[in-house]
Amino acid sequence: MGVDSVPTNETSLAVAEPTAPATPAAAKTPAKPAGKPPAVVVESTPDPPVNKMRRRIVWASIAGFLTTCFLMFVRFFLPRSITEPSSTFKIGFPGDYALGVDTKWQQQYRIWVDKTSDRLFVVYARCTHLGCTPDWRASENKFKCPCHGSGYDSEAINFEGPAPRPMDRAEVRLDAEGQIVVNTAKLYKWPKGEKNEFNDDGAYIQL
Repeated sequence: MGVDSVPTNETSLAVAEPTAPATPAAAKTPAKPAGKPPAVVVESTPDPPVNKMRRRIVWASIAGFLTTCFLMFVRFFLPRSITEPSSTFKIGFPGDYALGVDTKWQQQYRIWVDKTSDRLFVVYARCTHLGCTPDWRASENKFKCPCHGSGYDSEAINFEGPAPRPMDRAEVRLDAEGQIVVNTAKLYKWPKGEKNEFNDDGAYIQL
């Protein structure tokens, strides 16, 4: 064996010692997010009774308005009937009336009962000028229209103002009991220059 192959102490000592594995660095822990502030609990105060009452009033008003509009809408499509007083009615017995003009039925039926010594007739209270209702002036013994001044005597014959003819007379007759039955749907007239219907049958009751 040669000299070079003989190991020396220095060579044996020069054998490097195995190095220890490097200690890994401590793992970094992730930063915790900043904590949220605690939720604030808000307590709602109860609604005052006054506000509740106001709401009820507002809603009731709205409901009432809508209901009224609905009823008006429905009423628009419903048939309309006009209630008018009957044109035929009884006014009592001839003996219930004194001579002259009686105005007690003027407001209800728009008539005057006119009684003379030999007949009873009913005057329809409508001026022949423009249709106003004249007034009976007992102190002057005449009818006077307040609209345009037409004047009529106690038997409703025109004598002054713009009225072109006497006032009309309603049909009158006696029923089985002797009561006066008036029919304002049938009128007797005396147009100027034409036939006088006041003497026709039905225009008066003979006394």
